[in-house]
Amino acid sequence: QVQLVESGGGLVQAGGSLRLSCAASGGSYSGYAMGWFRQAPGKEREFVAGISWSGGHTYYATSMKGRFTISRDNAKNTVCLQMNSLNPEDTAVYYCAAGPNLSTYAYWGQGTQVTVSS
Repeated sequence: QVQLVESGGGLVQAGGSLRLSCAASGGSYSGYAMGWFRQAPGKEREFVAGISWSGGHTYYATSMKGRFTISRDNAKNTVCLQMNSLNPEDTAVYYCAAGPNLSTYAYWGQGTQVTVSS
Protein backbone atom coordinates (compact mmCIF):
# COMPACT_ATOMS: atom_id res chain seq x y z
CA GLN A 1 0.00 0.00 0.00
CA VAL A 2 1.50 3.31 -1.11
CA GLN A 3 1.03 6.21 1.29
CA LEU A 4 1.28 9.80 0.15
CA VAL A 5 1.61 12.84 2.38
CA GLU A 6 1.46 16.37 0.97
CA SER A 7 2.94 19.48 2.53
CA GLY A 8 3.69 23.06 1.63
CA GLY A 9 0.23 24.49 1.22
CA GLY A 10 -0.80 27.79 2.75
CA LEU A 11 -1.96 31.32 2.14
CA VAL A 12 -0.22 33.46 -0.47
CA GLN A 13 -1.00 36.72 -2.21
CA ALA A 14 -1.79 36.86 -5.89
CA GLY A 15 1.39 36.81 -7.93
CA GLY A 16 3.22 34.84 -5.29
CA SER A 17 4.69 31.34 -5.27
CA LEU A 18 4.37 28.13 -3.32
CA ARG A 19 6.17 24.81 -3.47
CA LEU A 20 4.20 21.70 -2.65
CA SER A 21 5.87 18.45 -1.71
CA CYS A 22 4.61 14.90 -1.57
CA ALA A 23 6.39 12.16 0.32
CA ALA A 24 5.71 8.58 -0.71
CA SER A 25 6.16 5.48 1.39
CA GLY A 26 5.10 1.88 1.33
CA GLY A 27 5.44 -0.89 -1.19
CA SER A 28 4.87 -0.88 -4.95
CA TYR A 29 5.91 2.74 -5.38
CA SER A 30 8.82 1.89 -7.62
CA GLY A 31 8.04 2.55 -11.26
CA TYR A 32 4.96 4.64 -10.56
CA ALA A 33 4.02 7.84 -12.30
CA MET A 34 3.09 10.71 -10.02
CA GLY A 35 0.63 13.49 -10.41
CA TRP A 36 -0.93 16.52 -8.82
CA PHE A 37 -4.62 17.26 -8.90
CA ARG A 38 -6.70 19.97 -7.30
CA GLN A 39 -10.28 20.53 -6.24
CA ALA A 40 -11.77 23.95 -5.69
CA PRO A 41 -14.92 24.48 -3.64
CA GLY A 42 -17.97 23.41 -5.59
CA LYS A 43 -15.91 22.06 -8.47
CA GLU A 44 -14.75 18.66 -9.60
CA ARG A 45 -11.22 17.45 -9.05
CA GLU A 46 -9.00 18.41 -11.98
CA PHE A 47 -5.62 17.34 -13.27
CA VAL A 48 -2.76 19.75 -12.67
CA ALA A 49 0.47 18.01 -13.67
CA GLY A 50 1.98 14.55 -14.07
CA ILE A 51 5.47 13.10 -14.26
CA SER A 52 6.73 9.70 -15.34
CA TRP A 53 8.83 7.47 -13.11
CA SER A 54 12.05 8.52 -14.81
CA GLY A 55 11.06 12.17 -14.80
CA GLY A 56 11.62 12.27 -18.53
CA HIS A 57 7.99 12.98 -19.34
CA THR A 58 5.95 15.73 -17.76
CA TYR A 59 2.44 16.90 -18.56
CA TYR A 60 0.49 19.94 -17.49
CA ALA A 61 -3.04 21.20 -17.68
CA THR A 62 -3.22 24.04 -20.16
CA SER A 63 -3.84 26.74 -17.56
CA MET A 64 -0.79 25.66 -15.56
CA LYS A 65 1.76 25.54 -18.36
CA GLY A 66 4.52 28.04 -17.83
CA ARG A 67 3.49 28.70 -14.23
CA PHE A 68 3.77 25.29 -12.56
CA THR A 69 6.67 22.85 -12.63
CA ILE A 70 6.51 19.25 -11.45
CA SER A 71 9.64 17.38 -10.45
CA ARG A 72 10.58 14.26 -8.55
CA ASP A 73 13.48 12.80 -6.61
CA ASN A 74 13.19 9.02 -6.57
CA ALA A 75 16.08 8.68 -4.13
CA LYS A 76 14.04 10.65 -1.61
CA ASN A 77 10.65 9.31 -2.71
CA THR A 78 9.33 12.81 -3.20
CA VAL A 79 7.53 14.73 -5.89
CA CYS A 80 7.21 18.51 -5.88
CA LEU A 81 5.05 21.09 -7.54
CA GLN A 82 6.53 24.56 -7.89
CA MET A 83 3.72 27.05 -8.42
CA ASN A 84 4.48 30.59 -9.60
CA SER A 85 2.33 33.56 -10.59
CA LEU A 86 -0.51 32.27 -8.48
CA ASN A 87 -3.93 33.82 -8.82
CA PRO A 88 -7.13 33.46 -6.79
CA GLU A 89 -8.45 30.89 -9.28
CA ASP A 90 -5.66 28.57 -8.11
CA THR A 91 -7.25 28.34 -4.67
CA ALA A 92 -8.03 24.68 -4.03
CA VAL A 93 -7.07 21.58 -2.14
CA TYR A 94 -4.11 20.05 -3.94
CA TYR A 95 -3.72 16.28 -4.00
CA CYS A 96 -0.74 14.11 -4.77
CA ALA A 97 -1.42 10.85 -6.60
CA ALA A 98 0.56 7.81 -7.70
CA GLY A 99 -0.19 5.14 -10.24
CA PRO A 100 1.19 2.65 -12.74
CA ASN A 101 1.02 5.17 -15.57
CA LEU A 102 0.16 8.80 -16.24
CA SER A 103 -3.45 7.94 -16.99
CA THR A 104 -4.15 5.75 -13.97
CA TYR A 105 -3.78 6.91 -10.39
CA ALA A 106 -4.42 4.32 -7.71
CA TYR A 107 -3.19 6.08 -4.59
CA TRP A 108 -4.04 9.51 -3.25
CA GLY A 109 -2.85 11.76 -0.47
CA GLN A 110 -5.12 13.63 1.92
CA GLY A 111 -4.52 16.97 0.24
CA THR A 112 -3.06 20.32 1.21
CA GLN A 113 -4.94 23.60 1.08
CA VAL A 114 -3.67 26.41 -1.13
CA THR A 115 -5.36 29.78 -0.78
CA VAL A 116 -4.47 32.71 -3.00
CA SER A 117 -5.72 36.10 -1.88
CA SER A 118 -6.37 38.95 -4.27
